[in-house]
Amino acid sequence: MKALEARNINKYFHKPVDFQVLKDISLSIDKGEFVSIMGKSGCGKSTLLYILSTMDTEYEGELFLGGELITGMSSDSLSAIRNSHIGFVFQFHYLLSEFTVLENVMLPAKKLGRKSLEEVEHDAYEKLILLGIEDQALKLASRISGGQKQRVAISRALINDPIIVMGDEPTGNLDSKNSENVFRIFKELSEEQGLSLLVVTHDADFADRTDRIIHMEDGKIIQV
Repeated sequence: MKALEARNINKYFHKPVDFQVLKDISLSIDKGEFVSIMGKSGCGKSTLLYILSTMDTEYEGELFLGGELITGMSSDSLSAIRNSHIGFVFQFHYLLSEFTVLENVMLPAKKLGRKSLEEVEHDAYEKLILLGIEDQALKLASRISGGQKQRVAISRALINDPIIVMGDEPTGNLDSKNSENVFRIFKELSEEQGLSLLVVTHDADFADRTDRIIHMEDGKIIQV
């Protein structure tokens, strides 16, 4: 089964002048596949990720998630799909410093509102166990290390059991040891949990060990 598929995606910017930033992009990510996107700055990687994650809807082409066409859906529907089926891990963790680690992980599930508070807390703790960071659960997010914060961010991305997790430079702010930890976690999630992962990265060592690299140049895919 394809977790994600994009067909003939074109994207234009119109200010200050007309410019085509993505040119006829077609790609697919299988269930359990760990894929990286590489290319020079300005080649369109992050723009593509924003479209694939449904946060940018101003494009031509078709986007499918879990086999369902989601292009053209209302913003409310897309917001619900994002929260239910897509996890995000960014270069910066975006944790709320005044909340505990556990509370940060719980937030997307509380927003989704499908489970009781007790169930959400249980699920959040399970994700922290999966990431080996359950001993930090009751600490304030401001009181843990950078590497631990990124693990918490990954736990938060997993809380609603998404179809796919997308990362935008998730190791860009980490030292080599913590970058290796994040890679290992992603690899285990892919192989053991059957989770699909799509990661934009500048880190060639990271990308070389993923299942497949999508190379981009000047708004086009030049190699899959």
